Amino acid sequence: MAKVLILSGDAVEALEIFYPYYRLLEEGHEVTIAAPTKKKLQTVVHDFEPGMDTFTEKLAYGLDAHASFSEINPAEYDGLVIPGGRAPEYIRLEKEVPAIVQHFFETNKPVAAICHAALVFSVVPDSVRGRQLTAYTTCRPEVESAGGQYIKEPLHVEGNLVSAHAWPGLPGFMREFLKKLP
Repeated sequence: MAKVLILSGDAVEALEIFYPYYRLLEEGHEVTIAAPTKKKLQTVVHDFEPGMDTFTEKLAYGLDAHASFSEINPAEYDGLVIPGGRAPEYIRLEKEVPAIVQHFFETNKPVAAICHAALVFSVVPDSVRGRQLTAYTTCRPEVESAGGQYIKEPLHVEGNLVSAHAWPGLPGFMREFLKKLP
C-alpha cells in the first residue's frame, strides 16, 4: 500500500481533510497529516448562504496532526494531498512547504489539490507552469500568476496532478487520486 502525506493546518476545510484522510485509510494506505506544528488542528466548515456572494465559515471538528513540517522527508511518501480552506494561505509561508511540494512534482508522484490548495503552488517554483488545473474560483489569479492555466470544470486531471474546485467534487477527486497511487 502507499504512504500518503496530507499537508494542512488550522482552518482547513473539514470535508476536504476528513474525506481524503478516511478514504485513504479505508483503502489501507498509510497516511500522515503534517502541519506547522504537531497538535490538534481546528477544522472549519465553509458553506454558502442565500444572498451572500462568498462562503461563510464555522468551526468544525478537531483533528490531530501527526507530524510537523520540519519532521517530514517527502522522499518517504508516494503521494501528496493538499486540502483547502484557509490553511493553504498560511502554510505556504512555512519554510519547509515549498521544498516538500516541489519534491512531488520533480519526482512525478501523485499530487491532489482541492479548493484553495492552489495557493500553495504560488510559492513552489514552476510546479504548475504550463499545466492545467482547477481550484476554487477566487484562486484563479494565483493559478495564473504561477504560470498555470485555470480550468473552470469542477475536476481536472493532468499527469500526476488531480485538482478539484471544492468539496462537492470530493468523490471524483479521490477516485482519480486513488488511481494514481502505487
